Amino acid sequence: MAKKKNKAGFIIAHFWIYVLLILLTVLSILPFWVMFMNGTRSTPEINANALGLLPSKYLARNWNVIGTKSFNAMTGFINSIIISTGATAFSVYFSSMTAYSIVAYRWKLRRAFFTFIMAVLMIPGQIVSIGFYQMMYSLGMNNSFLPLIVPAIASPAVVFYMKQYMEPALPLEIVQAARIDGAGEFFTFNRIVIPIMKPAIATQAIFAFVQKWNELFVPSVLLTDIKKYTMPMMVGLLKGDIYKTEYGSVYLGLSLTVLPLFIVYFLLSKYIIAGVALGSVKG
Repeated sequence: MAKKKNKAGFIIAHFWIYVLLILLTVLSILPFWVMFMNGTRSTPEINANALGLLPSKYLARNWNVIGTKSFNAMTGFINSIIISTGATAFSVYFSSMTAYSIVAYRWKLRRAFFTFIMAVLMIPGQIVSIGFYQMMYSLGMNNSFLPLIVPAIASPAVVFYMKQYMEPALPLEIVQAARIDGAGEFFTFNRIVIPIMKPAIATQAIFAFVQKWNELFVPSVLLTDIKKYTMPMMVGLLKGDIYKTEYGSVYLGLSLTVLPLFIVYFLLSKYIIAGVALGSVKG
């Protein structure tokens, strides 16, 4: 009898856990679903009820409205992909290399160096934005993608995460064995350390790509040529005048903006899941 009661209690507890998880899943998906549905609705429908859960018949009209604006989806996609991909690669690779230098090497100032990196992390980016723009303008690098890509090499938050992940996950014996066998430091890092760091790299790649894809302030300051506009800047062109804004076309533009983020997540999520599973087995 006691076993049956325990089994029943176990089933009930798991039932409510699944109910909670389903509820959280719905709450997570709902904003994106509403955005996609509003992309098929007209402005009067959105004004009457912004929380529309069913598609409407104005998708083609909203697309035509986008066509009458300066909005160019292909240009925005290409520019955003170039900037986001380049910045993500720089951020993840060089931050992993920095974390590796702190974890794998024993040098006197490594603690002070890591403390300095954490201090830089506390400085808001908006504080240095004016000086950064003046420097880029004096170098003639405004309307260039380089100022939006190269500074990603210095990513203190990514360095911190990589260091915290690397300390328990990277067996230094493997690194020492590679050195004894005559492997160079770059070969050891690229062929041994990077594969071990795949889950952490995938996680930070998702965060870095999303952050760079959605960035609006710095690109708006540096890029004035419409041919160089990123996707969020293109969506900003859909805003109407003071009399009327076509909210359906704005939602459609936002929907186009978030699609690459879903693709990146689905491509890299398997590495995150594999890392979590590996960590649970080790634990």
